[in-house]
Amino acid sequence: MLKVHLEGHDKYYGITDVIRLWYDGAAEDKEAQMVVCPAGPDVEIYSILNPDGTSICKAGGKVYEPQKPILEPGREIKRSLYLAMRDIAGRDAAWGCLTGIRPTLVAMEEQSAEDLINKYYVRPDKARLAMETAAEEQRLLDLIDEDSLGIYVGIPFCPSRCSYCSFISEDITKHMDRLTNYEAALEKEIGLVAPRINRRISTLYMGGGTPTVLSDRDFASLIDCIFAKIDLTYCKEITIEAGRPDTLTEYKLGVMREHGINRICINPQTMNSATLAKLNRRHTADDIRYWYGKASSMGFDVINMDLIAGLPHEMPEDFISSVRSLIELDPANITIHTLYKKRRASLTKEVVMDRTDKRIGLDPALQEAYELLYEAGYHPYYMYRQKDTEKGLENTGFAKGDTGCLYNVAMMTDYRDVLSFGAGSSSKRCFKQDGPDSKRRVERCSTIKDALGYIARYGEMADKKSVFFGF
Repeated sequence: MLKVHLEGHDKYYGITDVIRLWYDGAAEDKEAQMVVCPAGPDVEIYSILNPDGTSICKAGGKVYEPQKPILEPGREIKRSLYLAMRDIAGRDAAWGCLTGIRPTLVAMEEQSAEDLINKYYVRPDKARLAMETAAEEQRLLDLIDEDSLGIYVGIPFCPSRCSYCSFISEDITKHMDRLTNYEAALEKEIGLVAPRINRRISTLYMGGGTPTVLSDRDFASLIDCIFAKIDLTYCKEITIEAGRPDTLTEYKLGVMREHGINRICINPQTMNSATLAKLNRRHTADDIRYWYGKASSMGFDVINMDLIAGLPHEMPEDFISSVRSLIELDPANITIHTLYKKRRASLTKEVVMDRTDKRIGLDPALQEAYELLYEAGYHPYYMYRQKDTEKGLENTGFAKGDTGCLYNVAMMTDYRDVLSFGAGSSSKRCFKQDGPDSKRRVERCSTIKDALGYIARYGEMADKKSVFFGF
């Protein structure tokens, strides 16, 4: 059993984050002032924060001395532990001792990729990716007025539950009667809050789930409600996720075109039809090609398409084949996600994390995919990481030209406010801090997750958000 003793600090969370890069199951034992990990080797580590702010680790008779420059305590402790764990595990981590979900925030603090490499032991290719993405994130962020408000409208339903997913609250094949009632409650919540909004709207994003799972009539009614109730005069971008092609109709595409929706998502996740069937996605790669062609011909110039690297039914070459297929279609945006363990997904953590390295080659395949995208004229514009992702890898959005999604940047950077409607959604406010630190204090306001509970309590949710934003 791996044991990490804490001396001079109480950064339990940071310690477990670093251990998680190699081993699962790290747990805090605050009474004994340690973190234990049964899956790790039989090693005792002493993580020590000195009075001068430096940190050392002692493990197996070796002392990992303080590094330069000295970082703030949380990062300092993680860095020294990382050096010890790297030797114990026998391999590096791609992002070094950076364990947070937004490496671009750290990149924005630094001057060059070399700073990330030298201070945090980030691998050179990831350091360059972070710096380039951070620069583009900042450029896009500057296009969004700081006093404006982003809008999110959530439809937490899908036509079936993908085996890797736990995000949706309802598999709608079992609850078809709830869709109309949910859509009606959503209109009512919007109708209650919208007249109170006293700020310009910069972006609007309708996500899920799959918003296009609504019937033609309900989908059109919701779009009409949004445009009638919310002042979108100054809105720069409106995105609707139409991720599952088995939910698309020409009527829905027509409704979106009539209202000027300027960005949609058609997400294959893989272009291998056999894999799609195993994932419980009820469409084929040919369906993706058909609906992408249909949407393009109707004038949707900015279409995003998602892929997942590391699907359990695929080898790295299958993933690369999907990347090449999307590049041939030439959408404006391609987003590459790395498979991660979602809490209620049917895929086990053992399958997702692949600690035994049975799926050798995912990391190199991701690097190859990025090179293919660069060569095809794409550039990274936003990035984030999730816990319990194989090799601690990342999710990256790529765009051609000036087509990066403003909402994604606003949501991920935590520098712009977002008002969310619908079950399971979360609104946020980002407050400036005094002094030179550019970080924001973020407050969140969550909406009840259960769809039936939301239908019954939409009015309460509307009042809660109005108070939260001071409308």
